Amino acid sequence: MAPRLRYPSHLLLTVSLLTAFAAVSNAGQLTVYWGQNGGEGSLADTCSSGLYNIVNIAFLNKFGNGQDPGLNLAGHCNPDAGTCAAFSSEITSCKDRGVKVLISLGGASSSYSLASADEARSLADYLWDNFLGGSSASRPLGDAVLDGVDFDIEQGGVDYYDELARALSSRCNGGCLLTAAPQCPYPDAHLDAAIKTGLFNHLWVQFYNNPLADCQYAPGDTSSLLAGWGRWTSGVPASADVFLGLPASPEAAGSGYIDPDTLLSQVLPSVKSAGNYGGVMLWDRFRDKTSGYGAKLQGSV
Repeated sequence: MAPRLRYPSHLLLTVSLLTAFAAVSNAGQLTVYWGQNGGEGSLADTCSSGLYNIVNIAFLNKFGNGQDPGLNLAGHCNPDAGTCAAFSSEITSCKDRGVKVLISLGGASSSYSLASADEARSLADYLWDNFLGGSSASRPLGDAVLDGVDFDIEQGGVDYYDELARALSSRCNGGCLLTAAPQCPYPDAHLDAAIKTGLFNHLWVQFYNNPLADCQYAPGDTSSLLAGWGRWTSGVPASADVFLGLPASPEAAGSGYIDPDTLLSQVLPSVKSAGNYGGVMLWDRFRDKTSGYGAKLQGSV
């Protein structure tokens, strides 16, 4: 029998720490959008499910071009009547569980734009005072302080979202998360200048609803999706990590749905090899609740 080798305890500790660090560094997060379907349950229930690390409240979908900012949370509450302020305690309960909660700007259809840098800075002031660390008599979601702002900009031209990102970063002084949900064609038509500021923490790229672009999954073919993923992970600033944005059910998007088995066996092993891999984003909580998609990913993201 060969002699048993004995290593100094400090070397064993170093190896253990390096192994633990590798495991943590490869771990991803799961993000979900909540707020656009009254049947998805409460925000508190979403956070207490234990599935998600980050929840985006969707959407602040009216702003800019001289408009007063407006919130739309589907059947959950009536912003004009002030009933959305009741979510303050639910936001606090989410944060107590370690779940980050952000306000998401934009969405696929509504009335928003930024006509000037001054308008972008004005919106940053509004967001700071009404959702973040500032103060206002009319905070739509009550006194709870959100963790940051998500940019889900899917209409308009290349507006002043880079100015908005700079103004928010200045206001927050590093204390807020800035995230974005660009479309998978690279670079994004609306957010490229904003992303290039290097101020964003997370980018959950929407690898769906772009059937004519070479960047999403087609049944039986992962090549376009993985090529699109490669363009994003190699092209964004080093400050941001990149999430694989997916529909949580076939009904959640017009195209790009990947069944969980294919995702786990054929996509995630390649995706997770990127040094700036951040995790998976799901659209949305209602579809995820009905399909159980996120639950099937637990421990594998």
